[in-house]
Amino acid sequence: MPHSHAHGDVPEPGPPRRTLAAVLAAVVAVLAVATAWGVFTLWPDRDDVASTANPYSGQGVSIVTGTLTDVQDLDCGDGSVGPDGLPAVQGACGELVADLDDGGEAMMRVAPAIYSQGFSVGDDVRILSLRPPGTTETTYEFLDFQRGVPLTALSVAFAVLVVVVARWRGLFALLGVAVTLFALVRFILPALLAGENPLLVAVVGSTGIMIVVLYLAHGISIRTTSALFGTVVGLAITAVLGVGATSWAHLTGLGNEDDQTLLAVAGQIDLSGVVAASMVVAGLGVLNDVTVTQASAVWELRSAQPDLSPGRVFASAMRIGRDHIASSVYTLVFAYAGSAMTVLLLIVAYQRSLLEMAGTEEIGAEIARTMVGAIGLVLAVPITTAFAVLLAPRGTGDVRTTDDDLEPVVGP
Repeated sequence: MPHSHAHGDVPEPGPPRRTLAAVLAAVVAVLAVATAWGVFTLWPDRDDVASTANPYSGQGVSIVTGTLTDVQDLDCGDGSVGPDGLPAVQGACGELVADLDDGGEAMMRVAPAIYSQGFSVGDDVRILSLRPPGTTETTYEFLDFQRGVPLTALSVAFAVLVVVVARWRGLFALLGVAVTLFALVRFILPALLAGENPLLVAVVGSTGIMIVVLYLAHGISIRTTSALFGTVVGLAITAVLGVGATSWAHLTGLGNEDDQTLLAVAGQIDLSGVVAASMVVAGLGVLNDVTVTQASAVWELRSAQPDLSPGRVFASAMRIGRDHIASSVYTLVFAYAGSAMTVLLLIVAYQRSLLEMAGTEEIGAEIARTMVGAIGLVLAVPITTAFAVLLAPRGTGDVRTTDDDLEPVVGP
């Protein structure tokens, strides 16, 4: 005989849902206010944000666009070793001719490393136009391909598929992406460039993002609130581990030439602190993934078997969580391997052991970032599960079984 979902059938042990919802709303409000205060305190003055001249915006320098009309091989007589003693790319140089979009024609030569990647008539390219002060002659250099059309098409296809498959949830998730990008560009990155404490900026910014994104994408509910609590605790753990790992491994943040250029541009920035902050931000996405999944697992278990004891619900949800941990951990490794494929290929080509290269700043920082994120993720699973078990409905009276019928934070 199927059970009823009427609110009066079976009394629910623990606090009434209305009271619990009100308490959780107050806790979330305090967290939101504290986060907003942190953002207000850390928000940088525009004059404090380090900046420098765009290298492509100097006098007589501009970027123009055009379409290739001719591509020819050119013998440039390059040697097998570059001026710095490192191997140089062998092969022909290229001579390119392009019709400029604003009129005129540009002739350019490109080195073998660039030319070997392939050029064809009809390619849309970006070109560096150089006219030094006091001269009338303009020279041109190949800068890059124009990628606006394919990248826009991929983004539109992604957005459409997300909305078609996930419907309103997908649309709200896309809005969450917009919120994340806004927080990064308008708050986190400028605050770091202004010399604010990197870890505080990362924790405050990430917490603010999660408060908005979680409720936006998953609805205002007690279930979402349990995922939020697990995420915030996971962020705190990741932040503490990030500081410890950065100090212990002596990660300076000076792993390549770009890091040194950044330090020259923004001398007040704490690059070592930025490494720790990056560990918090990098782990945010997968941390959010596991916390939402664990909260949903607990709610579904309660819906399917409302009479299970809290201990058995926790044990069952952790079996799901262990599978999620296993898949997420090697997902982190695959993500790094994919993003650092060129570096890994060079390590193998140089016949240097991975263990030897792991001690370098560039590789070591990525290993530390991956391990800290993974530890935070692993610990967030039982923590979120415990929050969800504590907050989920008990008995048959308040269990909701559909995605569209969630308990509100404020209300019964």
